[in-house]
Amino acid sequence: MTEPGPDARTARLADIAQQAGVSEATVSRVLNGKSGVAAATRQRVLAALDVLGYERPLRLRQRSAGLIGLVIPELTNPIFPAFAQVIEQALAGHGYTPVLCTQSPGGATEDELVDQLVERGVTGIVFLSGLHADTTADPARYARLTGRGVPFVLINGFNERVNAPFVSPDDGAAARIAVRHLRALGHERIGLAVGPQRFVPVQRKVAGFAAELDGRGVVRHTLYSVEGGQAATAALLDAGCTGIVCGSDMMALGAIRAVRQRGLDVPTDVSVVGYDDSDLFAFTDPPLTTLRQPVRAMASAAVDTLLEEIGGNLVQRTEFVFQPELVVRGSTAAARAG
Repeated sequence: MTEPGPDARTARLADIAQQAGVSEATVSRVLNGKSGVAAATRQRVLAALDVLGYERPLRLRQRSAGLIGLVIPELTNPIFPAFAQVIEQALAGHGYTPVLCTQSPGGATEDELVDQLVERGVTGIVFLSGLHADTTADPARYARLTGRGVPFVLINGFNERVNAPFVSPDDGAAARIAVRHLRALGHERIGLAVGPQRFVPVQRKVAGFAAELDGRGVVRHTLYSVEGGQAATAALLDAGCTGIVCGSDMMALGAIRAVRQRGLDVPTDVSVVGYDDSDLFAFTDPPLTTLRQPVRAMASAAVDTLLEEIGGNLVQRTEFVFQPELVVRGSTAAARAG
């Protein structure tokens, strides 16, 4: 491949400078490995290179500080790739190479993935919505991991029997906020469609939901999927609910499908509230009202906590709880009179 001429190099510098919000001289210093550039600025230039599809010069390719495992349940729910992307970006910014491990039905289990990661000498592991969130699972697996000298952090699903730092959204608050929103719109019969009862986030949502409605709400447990949301919503509609709170945005899509199968409209006849909020759900029909998980803040906290552990600075064995945010779009509206 021929070396680009002066005009091409100038155009490339200008593109990178514009993308990074710096001068062409700063881009030139970074590309040539010169000193005198702040670390944050240097990172912006490297990110601009990646975004624009330019290959990094050999001198700028950083040596990895180590491998960090990221174990997640699956990739079909958009919230998990959203978490993975932010976590991987944060790890890369600290020089670590993320290793994404995804579970799937009939595939490798969490324990098998952990064994493979440890065999490959990972420096640490991030667990997202793993077995730690399942109250029927044996927490001893995490004690064994500690005994193997591998630091780890757990996201979504506190377990007091696991001696490790946790990062969680306030699931109970999310359910309460959703109920208050629907009640403010005049809905009196409100239902909750959530996943299996054995999961900690589900238990917390149910507790918050029941507390806000003084036990008068209707709860249906189902699978965390579009089909699960559809089945649970059908039962909630039979119970006379006009407001439906869902345990995930994917379940909310199923709820909307169930409402339409009855010849009803969302939000004219039934209001639906989701939970998670990845970018996709602003473009559904109707755009989904949902509780947004603070993905970036939670992911950053998890990475910072893990890096402290890796550095030998023990972090408090507790749960760091983050508040969800109500995002009102087009799937909720005032209850119909009568």
